[in-house]
Amino acid sequence: MFDKKVQGAMNDQIQRELESAYIYLSMAAYFEGLNLPGFAQWMKVQYREEEAHAFKFYDYVNDRGGRVMLQAIGQPPTEFESPLEVFEKALAHEKKITGHINDLYALAVQQNDYPSQVFLQWFVEEQVEEEKTAGDIVTLLSRIGDNEHALIMVDREVGQRQPPAGAGAE
Repeated sequence: MFDKKVQGAMNDQIQRELESAYIYLSMAAYFEGLNLPGFAQWMKVQYREEEAHAFKFYDYVNDRGGRVMLQAIGQPPTEFESPLEVFEKALAHEKKITGHINDLYALAVQQNDYPSQVFLQWFVEEQVEEEKTAGDIVTLLSRIGDNEHALIMVDREVGQRQPPAGAGAE
């Protein structure tokens, strides 16, 4: 039997993952407006990953015999001061999501929901990768400062990021 508290928390997480996707899509639009297609591509890939995460939760809730209850997502930020600020916000957001995943895992432990603990382990590991990736770009952008040539080089480099297998093309 699927614990109702865990089911409710997973529905909350579906909302957070969809909101994350929306935030990254807004960041992609910001970069498109700056004519930084590599950063925009990176954010579009991140958008697709977050959308895929939402569907993992969606499918899991259904597989456990629960009911998915979609919730509203908020307006994402649309204006930023710089590419560095965008990635600083992305890193802060990923840290916030990590906290929610950890809380969800702790709830599954508290409720003795072993299948959910196993399911959530993938997300625990994924968040380590998410924070590292965003953190590495923050470090790189901090190092280059206002160097326009270096920014263009980084834009080209991060634009090489490809969607994960099965996430679909642009």
